[in-house]
Amino acid sequence: MAAGTATRIHPFMPGGAADGTRLVSGAVVLSDLTGKPRFGLKGGGSADWLAAQGIPLPAVNRIGEHRAMRVLRLGNEDILLLAEDAAETLADVKAIWQAAPAPKGYSSWREEGWAWMRLSGPRLAEAMCSLCALDLRPQKFGTDDIAQTRVGHIEAVTFRSPAGFDILFDITASAYFARALAAVAGHTA
Repeated sequence: MAAGTATRIHPFMPGGAADGTRLVSGAVVLSDLTGKPRFGLKGGGSADWLAAQGIPLPAVNRIGEHRAMRVLRLGNEDILLLAEDAAETLADVKAIWQAAPAPKGYSSWREEGWAWMRLSGPRLAEAMCSLCALDLRPQKFGTDDIAQTRVGHIEAVTFRSPAGFDILFDITASAYFARALAAVAGHTA
């Protein structure tokens, strides 16, 4: 490794805080997307700066899209860009933001502080009923909705993804969340 470069270690990687914790698979599947690119902005000027870049902002607790990035509006001035398949687009936005003068908000360090997990599988609906008290059925919780709630006894942000549900939460709870899901998945199998 070259001097001055750092390797990010995510929870389920060797050496990570959740190393050795099993990711559930089978009727319910837990996938770790924590290494995927994302960028959060928060504070005064965040929304105006993003809008000035041509990034359409949805209403609070809704999801929009910009050039294959998902745009999650968690608050008036709290926006998260998820770039699962749009790393280059996100890198461009971050570079422009870093070079921009204020007001532009500040980085909320979502790529450092939040785990990004995806739940899927044929028994997902039963598992989510056990993990979250909200009614997440499609007729009540749409594809563009965001819930800021508790999932698996952890404060989290959740929303639908094409494969199931994505869940974002404090990265330090990764092993706990995986174990909680394993317990629930064992009862839904």
